[in-house]
Amino acid sequence: MAQPRARFGDRARYWFDSTLTRGASALVGWMALLCLAVVVPASAVLVWTDPDAPASLTDRFAQVWRLTGETLRLGGSTGTPLRATLSLLLALVALLYVSTLVGLITTALTERLTALRRGRSTVLEQGHAVVLGWSEQVFTVVGELVAANANQRRAAVAVLADRDKTAMEEALSTKVGPGGRTRLICRSGPTTDPAVIGLTSPETAGVVLVMPHDEPDADAEVVKTLLALRAALPGDAALPPVVAAVRDDRYRLAARLAAGPGGVILESDTVTARLIVQAARRPGLSLVHRELLDFAGDEFYLIAEPALAGRPFGDALLSYPTSSVVGMVRSGTPLLNPPEQTPLAPDDLLVVISRDDDTAWLGDCAELVEKGAMASGPPAPARAERVLLLGWNRRAPLMIDQLRRRARPGSSVDVVADEDEATVRQVDEADAHGGTGLALTLHHGDVTRPETLRRLDIHSYDSVIVLGRDPAPGQPPDDPDNRTLVTLLLLRQLEEATGRELPVVTELIDDRNRALAPISPGADVIISGKLVGLLMAQISQNRHLAAVFEELFSADGTGVRLRPAADYVLPGCETSFATVVAAARRRGECAIGYRSHDGPPTGPGHGVRVNPPKAERRRWTATDEVVVIGED
Repeated sequence: MAQPRARFGDRARYWFDSTLTRGASALVGWMALLCLAVVVPASAVLVWTDPDAPASLTDRFAQVWRLTGETLRLGGSTGTPLRATLSLLLALVALLYVSTLVGLITTALTERLTALRRGRSTVLEQGHAVVLGWSEQVFTVVGELVAANANQRRAAVAVLADRDKTAMEEALSTKVGPGGRTRLICRSGPTTDPAVIGLTSPETAGVVLVMPHDEPDADAEVVKTLLALRAALPGDAALPPVVAAVRDDRYRLAARLAAGPGGVILESDTVTARLIVQAARRPGLSLVHRELLDFAGDEFYLIAEPALAGRPFGDALLSYPTSSVVGMVRSGTPLLNPPEQTPLAPDDLLVVISRDDDTAWLGDCAELVEKGAMASGPPAPARAERVLLLGWNRRAPLMIDQLRRRARPGSSVDVVADEDEATVRQVDEADAHGGTGLALTLHHGDVTRPETLRRLDIHSYDSVIVLGRDPAPGQPPDDPDNRTLVTLLLLRQLEEATGRELPVVTELIDDRNRALAPISPGADVIISGKLVGLLMAQISQNRHLAAVFEELFSADGTGVRLRPAADYVLPGCETSFATVVAAARRRGECAIGYRSHDGPPTGPGHGVRVNPPKAERRRWTATDEVVVIGED
């Protein structure tokens, strides 16, 4: 059967398309023909309709040639064919030169703009903060640095990560907000390349922060980044102060060696495990930690006070009307809550909690103390505790170890997880060798299924800790939060069915999921990455605080505690906070605030007040709690 003959239009289009595939020469030729097809007839119309046009046909064609040349900038000389050809040749050379020059300039500008968009130019700043790496902590760190630099004239934060510069700027603008007086500078490239790190000018930086990330090789990446930082510095340049974090204790020594003597290395998993256990033992403690670590509230400062030299440390507790003294630093060693009779030396630094470094001023508050309002009874004795651990991740063994350190006889931990029993059995065997007597029991089950939780007598536990799984390779970092939210929803259903509130402590990865969690507003939620970011930001402003936080959040040392207010002042009595400070001093503690349970725990503090003025008066109730720095 004969094939139908293609139409003329289709064949013409096919031929035209075929000529275009021959390259730039065919495209230039078609453009020239198109221009001539428009310009030559239009020029002819102009000449023939001109009343002053030449009479002869030759002169009219010469006039058309001149108009065409002027329009296309290809020369318009008339005369002999040789003269017209040379004129056209010169015009083509001039056109080629101008177009090439424009192309070169356009290409150079495009490459420069592309390099700027890629973040490949060197940062020329002095005393700026350099953030190496990208993770969820970067938003917390940058946000806190912006808050800390609010009273600085020229401050800058340079962020280097192996991500698109524009994407980083948009993410920081969305999650951190306006930088105020702080300029946010993003540079793109691998943080393990010394040449790329050099773009941030680390030799002139005030501090360098290395962000951890939640990947299998995260700690090795941190160590490699620190080594690249050393290699990026000129030969005679000193290593700037470094603050970094690793997950595994096995990498801490290597990271510390790479960071140099002035570097501070945090163990993120250990710090998170300690804070979760402390919050489980005393609900509401995570709110106090957040207040102390956030630059938006009161923070720790080191101040020199020669006027108190020679006086006992106990006198300093009532010597600052608007600041709370919690310890001192002697020869670089922090002494939190030392004995009240410890004399203060002239070169000692006081560790205070204050609104700012210039708000700690001396003033005698002893006359505000009302001894008749102090409680004199002994504190309630510690008792055995029962803890329920729902879920399992890499931090779970650290939490059990923290619970074991302070376990009272008869204490127990029940673990509900779908982990292999041998994983938990290793922790149980370690506990048996430790001889602490902490009973550890594994219940195999899925904590996201209602029948698993219904089989447990949840209300018989003193605290319930909800953990998410470790993210699997290829999963989003905050994927474990999805299962955690389901477990919290089931626990909320049990609360509503029984009418009793559960003492739940929740670990989340993404701070945005806090608003989605079906829990009470004042419940303890530990955002692991955010806490580490807050610590890094605080230490970056004063690296001498690293030893203070190490002692404050240690398992066996002096830390933040919540005590019943009835142990310090008589319930129903109206008295000043100075009275509470004096009562805590008699018990060998430093009172720094309180938590009120008078009404619903609304507002950002949820009843927590850190560093109130000594002259503040209130009526203390039996449900109030006092925040102190002391031993467990």
